[in-house]
Amino acid sequence: MVKHGKSNSGKTKKTRMRNTKTKTDFMKLLSKFASKTFQTKGYVKYDCIIVGGGIVGLATALELSSAPHHKKVLVIEKENEVAKHQTGNNSGVIHSGIYYKPGSLKAHNCIDGYKRLVDFCRTYEVPFELCGKIIVATEEKELQALQNIADRGVANGLGGLKHLRKEELKEYEPHVAGIAGIFVPQTGIVDYKVVAEKYAFLIQDQGSILQLSEKVMDIKKGTNGYEVITNKQTHVGELVINCAGLYSDKVAKLTSDDVDVKIIPFRGEYYKLKKEKEYLVKNLIYPVPDPNFPFLGVHFTRMKKGGVEAGPNAVLAFRREGYKKTDIHVGELAESLAWPGFQKVMGKYWRTGLSEMYRSFSKTAFTKALQKLIPEIQEEDLVEGGAGVRAQACDRTGGLVDDFLILEKEKAINVCNAPSPAATSSLSIGHTVAHKALQQLS
Repeated sequence: MVKHGKSNSGKTKKTRMRNTKTKTDFMKLLSKFASKTFQTKGYVKYDCIIVGGGIVGLATALELSSAPHHKKVLVIEKENEVAKHQTGNNSGVIHSGIYYKPGSLKAHNCIDGYKRLVDFCRTYEVPFELCGKIIVATEEKELQALQNIADRGVANGLGGLKHLRKEELKEYEPHVAGIAGIFVPQTGIVDYKVVAEKYAFLIQDQGSILQLSEKVMDIKKGTNGYEVITNKQTHVGELVINCAGLYSDKVAKLTSDDVDVKIIPFRGEYYKLKKEKEYLVKNLIYPVPDPNFPFLGVHFTRMKKGGVEAGPNAVLAFRREGYKKTDIHVGELAESLAWPGFQKVMGKYWRTGLSEMYRSFSKTAFTKALQKLIPEIQEEDLVEGGAGVRAQACDRTGGLVDDFLILEKEKAINVCNAPSPAATSSLSIGHTVAHKALQQLS
């Protein structure tokens, strides 16, 4: 008992300091025999630390948190909310998997993820709608590519695809112009921000930790696992999973010396149809994409949260989180332009790049691209919408990596390329990554 501000034992300050040091040494010794979650130098040790609170990182945490042998999981997100970047700025389409090469990670994870996502939304009452979409050929030269897309859909197990003649297109979209098309019944719409927030709620409900407003500054291999150093504190984990999206290549290099891809940020800009013009689009209308370019072209999307989006284009962003034309980070732009692989991409696709850039600055040119699908659209029907930035991995040889890319080493898993359809595929990607993690942890 303490009286008059002094302990009964009359210990001096020096003695108290010595006893405190002895207690600290004892705790350090005790920690060596503790279970997988323990306190060391003020650090909580986790089985897994996930960098990135986007939809893929959260889905991975959800899978790990639901594992039969519960794992202690920490998700670190630098923003003050989850899903603020790629997840929160996409068009909200539930992709069917029709575009992707059979046998690829994209094809497998999109189709498996589609089923998991729909089941999840039904189970947890997340609003969604399977409205279908049409892919429209507007020129004769696109017909073979349209057939190739249909063939991929069949190879990927999609049933109910319907080939549409010119006159049949009007049955699905009365205002569309085209010479042929495909109706894809599996395609749907959802608000992925709502989905991600539900993931976040569930992982915390299952005992995992979500740490917001913490930016990872460094990752070091320590005696007790990886030390993940943030702007606020240090966390220790046996295994690190990198789902950092637009910064995934930089985070990957903190755990691995053999990362030979660079994230090149592409901004996609949208317009919205004025309310009185939304009748022009019933559901979703897509063009036949350029098979050599990993973007789907400007299209029309009815949004689950309301409204109709038109776009996006695809232009080089001058910073990794550059949502406006005026957002410039000299260092990040220089990194993109200096990357040998991207220099080769520019050399190969410079005409396409200039066309996309022109549309970025010319509403007239943007409108003209949209008129290929709906001739009635006029400039005055469009109001400025939002923008998203796609994290596109580019290898050193000049390839824009088309498939998902997951790099694995001892006690570190790096998701280095997960663009669209990553949101649709999130639960499947999370399952894949969590399986790799559990194998390492066992």
